[in-house]
Amino acid sequence: MDKLYIYGASGHGLVVADIAQLCGYKEVIFIDDGNNEHKNFEDIKNDNHIPMIIGIGDNKIRAMLQQKAQDHGFCIATLVHPSAIISPSVAIGKGTVIMPNVVVNARANIGDGAILNTSCIIEHECQIGDFVHISPNVALAGNVSIMSFTHVGIGSSVIQGLSIGQNCIIGAASVVIKNIDNNILAYGNPCKVIKEII
Repeated sequence: MDKLYIYGASGHGLVVADIAQLCGYKEVIFIDDGNNEHKNFEDIKNDNHIPMIIGIGDNKIRAMLQQKAQDHGFCIATLVHPSAIISPSVAIGKGTVIMPNVVVNARANIGDGAILNTSCIIEHECQIGDFVHISPNVALAGNVSIMSFTHVGIGSSVIQGLSIGQNCIIGAASVVIKNIDNNILAYGNPCKVIKEII
């Protein structure tokens, strides 16, 4: 592996760059449309022989930029930190980043463009949708489903067999003991619905 474009040059992008180098990329090149220190997408849109990954934490922006890159013919990379423990039976989508000390157990399915942040645990047969962010130290028990565009906050836990819908935000340190519908902000121990996300 030689070069990798990282679309997004701030905090999350810097972490992605570190992981890329540990995965064997010799050169990472930041792309940022709002920062004159780096090239923007228009500068490199025809260089689609170099793979790309999106270094943006916001789930919806990450999805938009990944689609843009794919529309221009870029191959979307997937990065797994060498310290992560991933079952051989796990499926991982394109554009996903798996950070240090993550554990993903048997027959879990990770969608496209997801972020599995530092030291989170994804137990057996969990289903993680596209462009989900699982924050550091989150623990998902077996057979949990997290639908697309949802963010599970740092240190939260979800008991076995539950489902959290699309476009939800689960606040930090929450303990989820009931299913959560789509478009919901919820937090607490036990986790309670606070409001609908419009």
